[in-house]
Amino acid sequence: MLRRLALIWLLVAGSAAAQSLPPLRTGVDGTFAPHAMPKLGGGTEGFQIDLFTEVAKRMKREITIDSVSFSTLIPGMLAGRYDFIAAPTTVTKERAENMLFTAGYLWTAYQFGIRKGSAPIKDWADLKGKAVAVNKGTPYENLSKAEGAKHGFEVQAYDTQPDAIQAVVSGRAYAVLGGNTTIVFAASRNPNFVADLELTNTRAHWAAPFPKQSVALRNQMQDVLNCMKKDGTIARMSEKWFGRVPPPDGLERVITPGYGVPGMPGYDPTPHNLKC
Repeated sequence: MLRRLALIWLLVAGSAAAQSLPPLRTGVDGTFAPHAMPKLGGGTEGFQIDLFTEVAKRMKREITIDSVSFSTLIPGMLAGRYDFIAAPTTVTKERAENMLFTAGYLWTAYQFGIRKGSAPIKDWADLKGKAVAVNKGTPYENLSKAEGAKHGFEVQAYDTQPDAIQAVVSGRAYAVLGGNTTIVFAASRNPNFVADLELTNTRAHWAAPFPKQSVALRNQMQDVLNCMKKDGTIARMSEKWFGRVPPPDGLERVITPGYGVPGMPGYDPTPHNLKC
């Protein structure tokens, strides 16, 4: 009897402790459709909103998601404003040296978008003397500036992805470089904008970053994401927002070993059993 009462007390105490945890604080770029975008009637909707609302629910936590410019998200997290970043964040070696990442939950690749009727881009050399628009503070900006110095084209950095796309549609820039999901989505919504060359050698993980000291929270969230891969939740969300069934090797489905992105700084290869 005493043992049963003790077990009940532990269950109640554990539930109360979970309920007493503060809301998870995070942010997205609210103009990065279809990952996050303004909703009719107010608020924000998109793949990232669905994904991390469900993650928080499974962690038994409330969540607050700010809609801000992407360039403010990483500084905001490092300053203590956010517990993690819900915006799709490309995992690079430089970033992984300064932040912890979960394993990837989506593959991304860099892709150009151009105005309808423009000559397709075959390689970087085709952009000589032209202008490329990018979202400020992203790897697309970094790569474009490096290639622009080699091939002689201008790079225009904008606060939002829609502004970068509009620069192409209006003729201020010849092309925009961004993530393939956003470029294809924008092309499906704008008859004057088309998806162009995808840089196949740029495939990378989109994952959730955390401050370096947040090891336990990173691991807990990755376990939840892995359970959502295992039961098909992320694959269904991907099909809903991107209009395609994820392939068998899609990170919506594939559970990588350890914690973090294999081969990147901050990766922990320690085996662990997944409990869903």
